[in-house]
Amino acid sequence: MRYTALEIYSAGAGNIQKNQAFRASKNRNLKGEADMNETNIDSGQAATTYQNAGRIFKNFFEDIGNVVVGQNKVVEQIVIAILCEGHALVESNPGLGKTLMISTVSKAMNLKFSRIQCTPDLMPSDITGTNVIEEKDNKKEFRFQPGPVFANVILADEINRASPKTQSALLEAMQEKQVTVGNDTFMLDRPFFILATQNPIEMEGTYPLPEAQLDRFLLKVLVDYPSYEEEMEIINRYTKSEVPNISRGLDKSTLLDLQKLTRQVPISEELKQRVLSIVGMTRKDKEHIEYGASPRASIGLILAAKAKALIEGRNFVSKDDIDYMAYPVLRHRLILTFEAERSGMTPDQAIEEIIRKLK
Repeated sequence: MRYTALEIYSAGAGNIQKNQAFRASKNRNLKGEADMNETNIDSGQAATTYQNAGRIFKNFFEDIGNVVVGQNKVVEQIVIAILCEGHALVESNPGLGKTLMISTVSKAMNLKFSRIQCTPDLMPSDITGTNVIEEKDNKKEFRFQPGPVFANVILADEINRASPKTQSALLEAMQEKQVTVGNDTFMLDRPFFILATQNPIEMEGTYPLPEAQLDRFLLKVLVDYPSYEEEMEIINRYTKSEVPNISRGLDKSTLLDLQKLTRQVPISEELKQRVLSIVGMTRKDKEHIEYGASPRASIGLILAAKAKALIEGRNFVSKDDIDYMAYPVLRHRLILTFEAERSGMTPDQAIEEIIRKLK
């Protein structure tokens, strides 16, 4: 069963009245949550759209759970990055199912998936594609052969093993959604999402991503080991003759609509100020943070909070959305001082300290 854009936009009069009454509640403004009437979109349509989106995402995550055991937060953050038209950097030890996770998400969204195994000898043309000579009608002419970047979802496995020249080949694709080969520019298909992984254990023979490229990733997602119960379910599921499959998902057109709706989720001025306060304090805390986050982090944090609200079926952004998404949005954008690193402080601890001061 696949959900179409028509299903998302289907509206009911009862739901509209109920959501309008809910939006009129004074308690929402006391919490710093925005009213739908403050936006320039139709409130009735938006309210029912968000409600149906929450139901669709609930079924979507249940379907993902038939293949991926646990890692609910990781899957949710990957979907949030896709909804925000951003990219994600995943850091984890080997064997925790990163490839299975992202390939399952792409199948559930009915998207084209490709995987790039990064190695030191990987060339930029191996990613973007190249011109090849083709003989036709006794004539030789160049024909562009697209590379694996011409897909909707790309897994760049162990990106820190690729050379800086190859890493930079992804910059144009990530930011401009296009690839330039020679004098020709080729537009990439939408939606377009890159999930890059890196292994924190082995650092020998790797090329750490420069800060300019790290900033291009909307989120940095950390994958931990499964619990005892989850690992028991993994071995029960994947030691049988039948492998779990995806049975339903989203239309590509529906996903594009949801990406547009993500930007339309209202957010109050008070919460915007909270975002600026969080990001601003990363630049002022010179005791622990040498270099803070850029304005791109402020944009990313608001978008990620909006996507979190949309996934949960809410037509407003809450303070908890901001605080929850601050960690994956900021952790790769902070450079700690030498004293902070020597004391064992992590970026997440620095972010936690900032949020604690703002409460």
